[in-house]
Amino acid sequence: MSGAERVEAPVFLSRRSPVVARGGMVASSQPLASAAGARILREGGNAADAAVATAAALNVTEPGSTGIGGDCFALFYDARSGAVTGLNGSGRAPAALDLERLRSRGFDRDWPPYDAHTVTVPGACAGWEDTIAQRGRLSLAQVLTPAIELAEEGYPVAPLTAGIWRGAVERQLSTSRGGRELLIDGRAPAPGEIFRNPTLARTFRRVAEGGAEAFYRGEIAAAIAAVVQEHGGVLEEEDLAAHHSTWDEPISTEYRGHRIWECPPNGQGLAALLALNLLRGFDPAASEALGPERLHLLIECMRLAFADARHWVSDPAFGAIAVEELLSESYAQVRRKEIDPGRANPDAKRGAPFASSDTVQLACVDAEGNACSFINSNYMGFGTGLVPEGFGFTLQNRGHNFSLEDGHPNVVEPGKRPYHTIIPGLITRADGSLYGPFGVMGGFMQPQGHLQVVVAMLDDGCDPQAAVDRPRFQLSGGRASGVVEIEDAVPAGTLEALRQRGHELKAVGGWGRITFGRGQIIRRDPDGVLWGGSDPRADGCALPSA
Repeated sequence: MSGAERVEAPVFLSRRSPVVARGGMVASSQPLASAAGARILREGGNAADAAVATAAALNVTEPGSTGIGGDCFALFYDARSGAVTGLNGSGRAPAALDLERLRSRGFDRDWPPYDAHTVTVPGACAGWEDTIAQRGRLSLAQVLTPAIELAEEGYPVAPLTAGIWRGAVERQLSTSRGGRELLIDGRAPAPGEIFRNPTLARTFRRVAEGGAEAFYRGEIAAAIAAVVQEHGGVLEEEDLAAHHSTWDEPISTEYRGHRIWECPPNGQGLAALLALNLLRGFDPAASEALGPERLHLLIECMRLAFADARHWVSDPAFGAIAVEELLSESYAQVRRKEIDPGRANPDAKRGAPFASSDTVQLACVDAEGNACSFINSNYMGFGTGLVPEGFGFTLQNRGHNFSLEDGHPNVVEPGKRPYHTIIPGLITRADGSLYGPFGVMGGFMQPQGHLQVVVAMLDDGCDPQAAVDRPRFQLSGGRASGVVEIEDAVPAGTLEALRQRGHELKAVGGWGRITFGRGQIIRRDPDGVLWGGSDPRADGCALPSA
């Protein structure tokens, strides 16, 4: 029987208890990656070291979601000072990419998602190095060791990962010669089959020895530029050599006596905060968690939040973004007036925040109470599927999120960072102490997942596992208008009541439920007890460090 025939659709019927422990903990979508992070904690690393070790191990064990050919973002909580800091490890458009070039290719309103022009500079490698250098304790070589061992020695592929991998063989991994490095005899690995990636191990060894410099200059950079140009793109070695991460001031809002932290634009964390700001003026706890009143309210808050975020989120280096005004209570009051408790508003438009004018997530907490919420992504599965030959990783297609509309804040421009879907989240208590790192990965599902798990924990008192277990909805494609997808575990009566309110619904089950995000949460109680939850829509788990 072939590997493809052995992959069965998941039924999502298992129940998990939260993982409860003291000391440190790591939660990710792959047990072996969580184990890599927990190992680093045992070896004396802190939450930042463990986060990078887990991210690198996820590149090995879940290459269809993440990798060194993509981008990363992080939020770090310092237990001594109580400060929250944010890393933006996203890359920029090539210097030769602009709207005129794309239109000359016939891309007027949209462009193919796997086209070589969608490759932006991969920011993850620099982000890993910078996270360790600025917030970690160990060397990059120590932190990358577990991932190198996994890649060289091999590992059994997890079931959901195998299913995602299988779908990418023809869609992406057949597009470049290097794609065979991520296949076994031209096919995806089967569940439980051992997969080795010696070329990725080679990449990691070079980075371990030479730092990010070995990635952005020299043989690896030349291979990246070569495969992109071979397929019609314009990324040059000079674009890679010019890359750098930034440390940005996180943005936040108050919700139910807690502060919810997100990275600022170009990330879409703003969308989650906008929705929470709107919801703050209502009482979701007064209605049933999966009832029509509650879900209608959350959907409508999310519609308005996306209407604003899809317009305003862009690279702030190319134009000011009205973050303070967008997150003000006065603006929230104006926008709440557009929410009808009895009727859907699929035509929600962006607002005017000025009074006078117009995107794998993992969580780590160490024994000292430091925390890191870290997210790393290729964007659409294996990204473009383009693999720099001899180096074992795919290149992201993050540039597909640029706008092709003249004058739009997020219009494609040389050297610009695109609207980014990947967002880490973190919660602190009113006294500034750590509540915990959290996130729900999965494209435009991410801010919607943030909204829903925060409500589950802070309005309903759910533990982290119960919060990620709860069935979810999503506005398809992160659009204010259009179809609302909803998991088929939501009661039929709720679905009918939502339709009567004017919502266009699509119930989703089986493999489709993976698109509702794959969350990881670690809550830290004031006495130091850790509660870990890992999404049943993925293969992962939360693991204590001891």
